[in-house]
Amino acid sequence: MDVKCPICDTVDQIDYDSPLAKRLRNRRKHLYLCPSCTERISEKTKKRHATGLFKLYQEQKEDDPYIK
Repeated sequence: MDVKCPICDTVDQIDYDSPLAKRLRNRRKHLYLCPSCTERISEKTKKRHATGLFKLYQEQKEDDPYIK
């Protein structure tokens, strides 16, 4: 299966029966990132985490007393 990285526009070949290929076929919102882009993004994210200024905004959930 041919897949294209949306960041660097490289075209890679992955096995058609792999779990990644199935995820890309069935869920259109998932993107394929090439290994070099994945590595680059993970390094920069780790650097941001190390600065201590990285804030991960998560949804504030309110406790509902009626739902248990």
